[in-house]
Amino acid sequence: MIDENLKAEVRSASESDAVMLAQLRYELRSSLHGVVENEVAFIERCTSWMQERLRRGSCWKCWIAEWNQMPVGSVWAQLIEKIPNPIAKPESYVCLTNLYVREQYRGKGVGAMLLSEVLAWSKSNNAHTVILWPTERSKPFYLRHGFSNADDVILRKELFGL
Repeated sequence: MIDENLKAEVRSASESDAVMLAQLRYELRSSLHGVVENEVAFIERCTSWMQERLRRGSCWKCWIAEWNQMPVGSVWAQLIEKIPNPIAKPESYVCLTNLYVREQYRGKGVGAMLLSEVLAWSKSNNAHTVILWPTERSKPFYLRHGFSNADDVILRKELFGL
């Protein structure tokens, strides 16, 4: 049972959080699609990847939402530099990915808190745009928080027939 008097707290993730974050990633992705990799192998591979990205100097950043010191959600963002520009245009953007809140904690502001951290970090890094690929279920959430469908992006998705 969730104690409604408690509030979620959001903090920056560190290398020591990688196993827990890999478990959240598995929880998210396996809830949306059939898996092709067993959980133990995935957690091991993903943990290694995440530890590397959580080190200082990485262009990646992750935040964890905790409820009563238990992880209930997370979000990742990657700062992507653009080629220098001689005109007055920002030279970076952010790719937001893997925003996930465990089902029993949804609708309590946890996702909004995580998104707020990403947007503040993006602004502090002079990023002019935050991009993401939402699921159908998450589109209303992003639209409520000021995102819009992009009509000036051209994509080629099926590079390898996957």
